Order: sequence, then structure tokens, then C-alpha cells
Amino acid sequence: MHGNAELAKELSGALRLSLPPIAVCLSESEAVSAPRYEGKRVPAGCVFWQEAVQGPFVTEPLDHGLCSIGMYTHNMELSAQARQDLGDALKVFADIGYLPADQVPGIPVLAGQPRRVVYGPLASVSAPPDVVLLFVEPDQALIVTEATQVVDGGVAPAMGRPACAAIPAAVNGGRAALSLGCCGARTYLDALGPTVQMFALPGARLAEYVRQISTFSRANTTLARFHQLRRRDVERGLRPSVSQSLARLQQ
Repeated sequence: MHGNAELAKELSGALRLSLPPIAVCLSESEAVSAPRYEGKRVPAGCVFWQEAVQGPFVTEPLDHGLCSIGMYTHNMELSAQARQDLGDALKVFADIGYLPADQVPGIPVLAGQPRRVVYGPLASVSAPPDVVLLFVEPDQALIVTEATQVVDGGVAPAMGRPACAAIPAAVNGGRAALSLGCCGARTYLDALGPTVQMFALPGARLAEYVRQISTFSRANTTLARFHQLRRRDVERGLRPSVSQSLARLQQ
């Protein structure tokens, strides 16, 4: 059984990640062993994903109070102000055609109701994560997609708004979720650059995902070299067979 630190190291190495894998632990109990979040006030809960790079911390619903959409997707108890904010936001979304009212029930919402949420680098979190977040470029996303297709038996659908819904989608469904982000998350998070996407992997099957990601990473490296050789040979006017290209690969 691999520990979090080993899995994080294997993930980062196989994918050459710029940011470490981020663990998200959802707790319905108040007894959580992590330092209390003491950072700056955040405009959206997704900012905690980026703050987590610095080390583990625990948040309470109050820390998410300026993000009524995130509180909604995470099934957090809403204050009167957060409930008003949620209604106002959904009305604007409907008015501008961004999120029609009849599509709101289709947004994933956590089945449980967390009282605490721990964020941190996977390598530094001792508890089993409920979700692991990977911030990936397209070539890295290709490998994760191929790996999750094996583990889950199908390709993870690409999700749009809101980005935070990827967490309940992964937790409730027990399958990887691919988020393309949303305009809010892409505004608040430097980590979500123009070419970056985010995968949410269910923590319960993390070892399976890591094993397959490592396998496909090695395979893609080999096959990329194979195709590079073939391209070079064809551009030189040759007509290599597959066996000839394979022989060149072994040289």
C-alpha cells in the first residue's frame, strides 16, 4: 500500500507537474488534525486549491463565505447572506444566458455536508484524501485521460462551470472528473493559466490511477520517439515500415 508521499512523488514524476498534486479531505466532524487557515480572505473557495501548495490547512464554511456557488456545490450550510448571494448570482447567470434555471439541478453537489475541509499538497497530508486535484497542460491531460479511461472504463466528460463542481462529481460518482475551469476560477487562480485544465481524482482509487498514469507516461514517451523517427525518415524521402521504425527505435 503506497502512502500519500509516494503517490505524490510518482504522480509528479510521471506527469512532470508544475504544481504538486493537491489533496482535498472533506470531514463531517470538527476533529481534524491540520492547522487552521490563517491566510488572506479569499473571493472564491477554489483559491484554497492554490493556497494549498504552501502546506496543509483546514477551513470552515465561514472561510468560504464569499463564494456562495462553491458553498452550494460543497453542500455547506449557508448563512443568510450566502443564501442571498446565491440567489442573486443564479438570477444574473440566468438573465445573461450563462446558467439557465433549468440547468441548476444538473450541477453536482456533495452528497455529504462537510463541516471542515482540509487542503494541502498530497505529499504533506496524512489523512486519506477524498479527492486529488491535478493541474495539467494538454499533453499531461492526454496521459491522465488515457489512464482514467482504463480505471473508470470510460473517458471523463469535460466539465465547464462551475469549476468547483468537479469535486462533488468525483466524490459522488467515484470516477475522475475533468474540469476546463470556469471564468471565475480562471480569474481568481493563477494556477489555471490559459492552457491549464484540472483533473479531480477520487481518493479511494488513487493508487489505481497513479499506476496507470505511470504506465501511460512511459508508453507515451516511447511512442513519441517512434513517431519522431518516422516523421524524420518520411521527410527525408524514405518509406519506412513499422518494423523498420521499431528497429530504429531500438538503436
